[in-house]
Amino acid sequence: MLIARLPAEGVAAFEEYERRVLPLLSAHGGRLVRRLRSTDRLAEVHLVEFPSPEGFTAYRDDRRRSAHAELLRASGAELELLELYDAAPG
Repeated sequence: MLIARLPAEGVAAFEEYERRVLPLLSAHGGRLVRRLRSTDRLAEVHLVEFPSPEGFTAYRDDRRRSAHAELLRASGAELELLELYDAAPG
């Protein structure tokens, strides 16, 4: 799960970054399960799924993704990445 907190002036750059990099998920077996945005657009949560840790690493290391890193920096996003597992209820 990725949690992104954005300054108001960084929203457009962050959205452009996402437009460019989220399509790369499938090249590494990943998929965007859920994407939630706060009503003020200053926070966003992505629930992403990969079949293996190696798939996630390959996505993170993809040069096509890295090519857009300046957009992410320009957005001023504060990112928190949480590795989660499916916990049984109860």
